[in-house]
Amino acid sequence: MISKDSTSKKNSFCLRCGHSLQEFIDEGNQNRLKCAKCGWILYRNPVPASACVILNTKSELLIIRRKFPPQPGEWALPSGYIEINNDPEETAVIEMKEETGLDGEVERFLGYFPDYSPIYEKVISFGFLMKIKGGKLMAGDDASEAKFVNAHEMPPIAFKSHRYFIEKVRQLLENPEQS
Repeated sequence: MISKDSTSKKNSFCLRCGHSLQEFIDEGNQNRLKCAKCGWILYRNPVPASACVILNTKSELLIIRRKFPPQPGEWALPSGYIEINNDPEETAVIEMKEETGLDGEVERFLGYFPDYSPIYEKVISFGFLMKIKGGKLMAGDDASEAKFVNAHEMPPIAFKSHRYFIEKVRQLLENPEQS
């Protein structure tokens, strides 16, 4: 039943008109919440995010220490949720600048990774290998620290998706002919 799900407890009122949401089973046999007044249906979708793998000229990896939840104090790749008016590539460039002070551009799409989120239930992260175009390295936005580390000697990384993208870049570095 929907009522046992944590999302339904958070979403008991219509985002359109404010009326209460009621449980129902849709034509695809999915449990949903629907507004009893205007008919709006709550679809629970994953939240999209972009993650940046940034290497310096020594092939060291740039990581940030997170300032805010989820996982405050833990190490991660520069990353962020995709805003409604941005695409994944634009978000990667924006997050790189905001969290590291570095200007960059997307060099390569690394893939996507669906993962659990303690805040949004599920996130789909799009990974990008980024090229540094300028700027000055400094922690910013929601990063308390930013530093380059040897990819084989880095601290634990908070998110599975970030570990996945790091591993993909490691494989590219070890086998450049497969690029």
